[in-house]
Amino acid sequence: MPELDLAAPDLPGHGRAADLAPGQDLHDEACRVARAAMGEGPVLLIGHSFGATVALRLALEAPERVRQLVLIEPVLFSAARGMPEFDAFAAGYAAVHSAMTADSAKAAALFHSVWGHGDFARLPPAQRDYMAARMPLVAAQDPVLVQDRARLVAPGRLEALDLPVLLLEGSESPPIVAAIQSALAARLPQARRAVVPGAAHMLPITHPREVAELIRASLGKG
Repeated sequence: MPELDLAAPDLPGHGRAADLAPGQDLHDEACRVARAAMGEGPVLLIGHSFGATVALRLALEAPERVRQLVLIEPVLFSAARGMPEFDAFAAGYAAVHSAMTADSAKAAALFHSVWGHGDFARLPPAQRDYMAARMPLVAAQDPVLVQDRARLVAPGRLEALDLPVLLLEGSESPPIVAAIQSALAARLPQARRAVVPGAAHMLPITHPREVAELIRASLGKG
C-alpha cells in the first residue's frame, strides 16, 4: 500500500532479531519491540496471528497512541474459552506440545498443518529446520494467548477500547479463528469483521491483494 509508511520490526527469535533470552516473556518482549517502532502520534496498527495479539495489547495499554487497529486472525485463544471450538483447538494443540519434547520436526509439521500453507514436506529443508527450531516459541506464547496472563480479555477491558477495529479472517481458517473473532466483535465497541473467501490463516501471504483492499477500504481510501 504505497499511501502508507510502514514499520515492520522482527519480533524476538524471528528474522534478524536476537533469540529470546532465558527468563524473558515472549509477548512482553514482542510488545517492547513493536512499541519502539510505533513512532510519534496515533498510528494504524496492523497485526497478523501472534502479531495481532501484540497490536491489541499495545492498543489496550496506550489507546491514545493508536488511531485504528487491523487484527488479522489474532490467536487470542483465551477469548474463545468456554466455546466448543476452544475444546477442539486444545485437543489438537496438546498433540503439538506432546511432540515438541521428542521430535521438533514432527511438532512443526503438526503445527504447520493447521496454521501454515501448503505441504510441510514440500518446503525447502532450510525452511523446515527453521520452523522446527522455533517450536519452543510456540509454547512461549501460551501464558498470554491461552492463559491470559496479560488480562487482555479481562471483564470490561475490551469494551473500553473505543477505536475502529477491523477483524480480518479467511473463510477456510481453523474454526477457533471464527470463534475468537466472534468473541472480539461482541466486545469491541467499534469492531467490524471481514472474511476473505478461499483464504486460510496465512491470508496476508496467499491473498495479499484482497487483504490490502479491505485495509484500504477501512481507511476510507477504497
